[in-house]
Amino acid sequence: AMYQAKEAGRNTFSFFSPEMQQQIEERMHLLEHLRQALAEHRLEVWYQPQLDDQDRLIGVEALVRWRHPDLGMIPPTRFIPLAEESGLIEPLSHFVLHQALATRERWVRDFPNQAIPRLSVNVSALQFRKDSFVEQVRQALAETGADPRHLILEITESMLVGDVEATVAKMQSLKETGVRFSIDDFGTGYSSLAYIKRLPISEIKIDRSFVQDMLENPNDSVLVSTIIGLSHQLKLDVVAEGVETKAMRDALLASGCRLFQGYFFSRPLPAEDFDQKYFRA
Repeated sequence: AMYQAKEAGRNTFSFFSPEMQQQIEERMHLLEHLRQALAEHRLEVWYQPQLDDQDRLIGVEALVRWRHPDLGMIPPTRFIPLAEESGLIEPLSHFVLHQALATRERWVRDFPNQAIPRLSVNVSALQFRKDSFVEQVRQALAETGADPRHLILEITESMLVGDVEATVAKMQSLKETGVRFSIDDFGTGYSSLAYIKRLPISEIKIDRSFVQDMLENPNDSVLVSTIIGLSHQLKLDVVAEGVETKAMRDALLASGCRLFQGYFFSRPLPAEDFDQKYFRA
């Protein structure tokens, strides 16, 4: 009850209830299941394709999924915040990075003429702020034998607030090996153009909320066009995520966007389903 009152802004009252106790217990049970799933390597990495304006497969984003033996598929929106609060996000993020790199290397071996040039992997704020972050990425690359030039690490704008010098140093250190950086959910965080011009980034991803509302909301349409124009001026790639209809894709094309990701093309797929759809079709 105390924590709930604090989250509501402190200047309020919150009373304990049996329902609250039940929520706490369910949360603790889920956390324990997550800890076990991570230790036993029962989490999965799925892949969502990224296509260009010619509908060519040019990349994938690696996304973690949890298939619980009793509860079924547990949404990332439910277990990712739990992992962040408990500190499990760091080993979880490392697992996703390692697994994604290993999968792409398998694609290179099994389908040498169809290997995908871009592999995007999300980086958690906790993982990025660790002093060992750069070494962890290098270790994952070395252990899998992956070419760092094909790896794109996605960071969010909120991660840029703080020690800018340390942020730039970490990014620059990995960029020198060939790793690229993308700003995910661009437009929803707190960064300014002053941050953007200092960071060694290669790509901006337009947040899905702008993309999905751009056909009905003129303000969102202007924001999307502005982000695309800004990216081109800064010589950055720009990816629109959350593309769900042909009308969205066409509007983005008209605004100058050339890279897309979303349900219109494909939902995230387990590796074996991805193989079947894109390599063995």
